[in-house]
Amino acid sequence: MDKRDIRWSDRKRTFLGLPLSFTKYVLTEEKLYISTGFFTTLEDEIRLYRILDVSLRRTFGQKMFGLGSIHVCSSDKSCPEITIKNIKKSSAVKELLSDLVEAERLKKKTMGKELFIDSINDDDDDRHDFD
Repeated sequence: MDKRDIRWSDRKRTFLGLPLSFTKYVLTEEKLYISTGFFTTLEDEIRLYRILDVSLRRTFGQKMFGLGSIHVCSSDKSCPEITIKNIKKSSAVKELLSDLVEAERLKKKTMGKELFIDSINDDDDDRHDFD
């Protein structure tokens, strides 16, 4: 991963808004990386076109320190759900993530699983049995 490819990066922050954590988040044009741990490091990645849903949650305490958490649901088997916890500018990051997901889906000509299922259900509703 080249530093020029990075669209956003941050660390999970403590309750005071300080980045005193070993959890790092990196967002590129194609992937979201989550790296955790100090002695043993685990790195997960989610390809953006696999992301199905993005939501933002801000508790009262998070609002006081300018933080928020983004919950991501994906069709990735190894990482179906992830929460990007306690980050600064969470609303702007959520919008950036959503925009990059849409751009990546258009680029790869893919659509979310729920859109495919909904279109099948809509087709079934159009069929009528006439005797």
